[in-house]
Amino acid sequence: MTLQDRDKKHLWHPLTQHKLHPETIAITKAKGCVLTDENGNDYIDAIASWYTCMYGHCNAYIISKVSAQMQQLDQVVFSGFTHEPAIKLSEALIKILPENQNKIFFSDNGSTSVEIGIKMALQYHFNNGEKRNVLIAFEDGFHGDTFGAMSVSGLSVYNGPFEDFFLDVKRIPTPNGKNHEAILTTLKSIVKTNKVAGFVYEPLVQGAAAMKMHNPDGLNDILKFCKTNNIITVADEVMTGFGKTGKHFASLHIETKPDVMCLSKALTGGLLPMAITSCTQEIYDAFYSDDISKGLFHGHTYSANPLACTAALASIELLQSTEIQNNIQRVIASHEAFNERIQNHPKVKATRQTGVIFALDLNVEMARYGNLRDKLFKFFMDNGVFLRPLGNTIYIQAPYVITKKQLEKVYKTIEEALAIV
Repeated sequence: MTLQDRDKKHLWHPLTQHKLHPETIAITKAKGCVLTDENGNDYIDAIASWYTCMYGHCNAYIISKVSAQMQQLDQVVFSGFTHEPAIKLSEALIKILPENQNKIFFSDNGSTSVEIGIKMALQYHFNNGEKRNVLIAFEDGFHGDTFGAMSVSGLSVYNGPFEDFFLDVKRIPTPNGKNHEAILTTLKSIVKTNKVAGFVYEPLVQGAAAMKMHNPDGLNDILKFCKTNNIITVADEVMTGFGKTGKHFASLHIETKPDVMCLSKALTGGLLPMAITSCTQEIYDAFYSDDISKGLFHGHTYSANPLACTAALASIELLQSTEIQNNIQRVIASHEAFNERIQNHPKVKATRQTGVIFALDLNVEMARYGNLRDKLFKFFMDNGVFLRPLGNTIYIQAPYVITKKQLEKVYKTIEEALAIV
């Protein structure tokens, strides 16, 4: 039996309606920007496997560091113990995070990093003797699949059956450069009638909302309003973090810095699962008490796994290298040139770019997970390019190590795909 056939016996895949999509593609190896399936077909991974493998698959430098760590310490509980990989990672992260970040809390995926950020915001006020039970979030945001993260997400395609069980969340539009005053008026109304604990947001780019991008000045106005009203700001940088917006973090593009930041995906270069929620000293101090009940009682078995910490530390070293920084600028310039030649195509409704993230909207109505989307996906795969359209949006977020030739094949395949829509 093939791997594809064996898969069907027991496996249940994410974001998949198996009755409609019974087939999966069995990947047997990956290197650099290329995935290889069990039939020997190669695919350029133009989305870095959900924005994780930004330094390329099976990166030799990361693997060598983790391999050495495996001989020394594999796993130890992080409650009551500590270890050098976690300490070194915290020191390296604090150097590149916004200057107000000072404490690091470990978990194991993006959703839980947001869950912890929400808990920090809610319990910060509780510990200070004030019960605030409302959160603010952007329309169309996505923050993960656990209940708190779902609560602040706005995509009902994922959340529908569970919405009756959510936290109390008020939604606001993303700033577009013209609606700033209207948003601030809405915020004033929300604060006047609700006890608002925190604002959870994806800075600059909303990934699952088809790479919807918003105005940094408008976001800064929102963050300043939150600071004035003691609303804890929680930046979900699970997708945008580690260089994708052209800076190490999207929050570095914005004057007002978040109180809490959520990190995962490219944190470990895609090698191992891990997440981090960082915060300011002020947030941490609200939990620092002789009263044990004021502690943050949240923990994961694999928190601060030494191997994952080592992978993350190696990834940060790569991120800061001249080679990767030059590659980021090369990809940004390449996307800009591609935009010049594609933006006026009659099948293209709109284009947008932030850093290495490029997206185009097709001038056609189509369902997020509909037949035309499936047709496009198949076309890309048949032509050796792994892209996952989000409705009528085609986006690129390739590894930083993608070659000029590989990137040109991605562009050419997208241009050819326009003929079938």
